[in-house]
Amino acid sequence: MFSARTFSLFAILFGTWLLLSGHWDPLLVTSGAISSLLVVVIAHRMDITDGEGHPIQLAWRFLLYIPWLAWQIVLSNLTVARIILSPRMKLDAGCDWVDASQKTTVGLVAYANSITLTPGTVSLSVHPGRIHVHALSRAGLEELKRGNMDRRVRAIEGKD
Repeated sequence: MFSARTFSLFAILFGTWLLLSGHWDPLLVTSGAISSLLVVVIAHRMDITDGEGHPIQLAWRFLLYIPWLAWQIVLSNLTVARIILSPRMKLDAGCDWVDASQKTTVGLVAYANSITLTPGTVSLSVHPGRIHVHALSRAGLEELKRGNMDRRVRAIEGKD
């Protein structure tokens, strides 16, 4: 009935609850465990603990991607701050389509969210094989078109 995926969902939910609550009283810990278990049972009955609804198989590769994405966010923040604080505020905004080579819906959504998380760029529309992006500068669009972020997100998905 319950798989390793549903157990990992329980572990993640309960672990997050423990970290965020900060309370270790037996009654509260039991309440957190029961709440987490209830959510897992509901998710299992809704049949959303599959590879798309709970993509635990991507966890280790995603953990390697996070530091790179965080660095890209810092760099983009600096670029946006430089544009805003510039006396002439040189905006060269534009929209264009960016290729997306992800094989799965989870990968495509991760790529679109990564684009949106990076300041100065927003994913406007997502289609298989491409994403419509708005950027504050053409340089940001060109950076996305070079495909470095696309390749890194595709690496999270792993081999075919």
